[in-house]
Amino acid sequence: MAEEMIDGMNISVEFKSVNHRYFEFSARVPRAYGFLEEKLKSFTNSYISRGKIDCFVNIENLEETDAEIIVNHSLAEGYVKAVKELAVKFFLKNDITAYTLSRFPDVLTLHKAADDEEKIWRAVSSVAEKAVRKFVSMRETEGEKLKNDVLSRADVIIENVEFIEKRSPETVREYNEKLKMRMKELLEDTPVDEQRLLNEAAIYADKVAVAEETVRLRSHISQLRELVNYDEAVGRKLDFLVQEINREANTIGSKAQDIDIAKCVISIKSEVEKIREQIQNIE
Repeated sequence: MAEEMIDGMNISVEFKSVNHRYFEFSARVPRAYGFLEEKLKSFTNSYISRGKIDCFVNIENLEETDAEIIVNHSLAEGYVKAVKELAVKFFLKNDITAYTLSRFPDVLTLHKAADDEEKIWRAVSSVAEKAVRKFVSMRETEGEKLKNDVLSRADVIIENVEFIEKRSPETVREYNEKLKMRMKELLEDTPVDEQRLLNEAAIYADKVAVAEETVRLRSHISQLRELVNYDEAVGRKLDFLVQEINREANTIGSKAQDIDIAKCVISIKSEVEKIREQIQNIE
C-alpha cells in the first residue's frame, strides 16, 4: 500500500492478490473516478502477468475543484414510479423523499472536467507505482520461499525415482524365480523348459518396464529446477510441466505390480499435487 498527498488530493493505492492461472484484474475506485479502472489495469499488467489482482484506490480531494452534480431525471422518475407501484400492490406507505431518491444508484453523479483526467491519472499512477513496487517486492520474497519448497519436493520425487529404478529389475528377477518354482511344483519330475521361462520373463519384463518413464521424469524434474530459477514469468510453463510429471507417475503406477513401487508412485503424486498448489502463486 502507498499513500501520498499530490495536488491537493490525498491518494492511497493498495494491491491484493490470490492464486489464479491467468491475469485477472479488478479495481475499486470512487465512482467519480471510474475512468481510472482501465488505466490501472494496463498499468498493473505491465508489472504483474499472473494472478487475481484487486486494486483499491481512495482519493480525497482537499481542494475545491470544478465539478457538477448531474441529476438523471428519467432514472429518478422511474424509481418514483416503481416505488409507487410497490406501495399500491403491497399496501405500503409511500414515504419516498428527495433525499431517499438521491440515494438510489446513479440518480446523482459527479462530473469532473475532462481536462482534469490526465492530471488525476498522473497523480494516481505515481502513487500506484510505489504501491505496486512494494507489492512485487513482497511477491519476490514469497517467491523465494516457494522456490525452495518446490525444489525440496522435487528432491523427494527424484529419491523415489531412484528407488523405482533400482527396484524395477528386482521385480523381474523375483517374478522369474517364482515362475520357475511354480512350474517345478506343477511339473514335478518333468524338466523345466528354460526357453519358455526366458520367454515368459521377457514378456513380464516388457510389461512392467518403466525405464522410459523414469528417464522422462528425471528430465522433467531437471527442467523444473531450471524454470524456478528464471527471472521471467514461468507459471504457465510450470503448470504444463507438472502435468507431464503427473502423467509419467500415473503410467508407472499402471505398470507397477510391486507394492514398494506403488508406494513410491503414491509419494510422487503427493509431492506433485503439493507442487501444483504452490506454483499457482508463481508468475
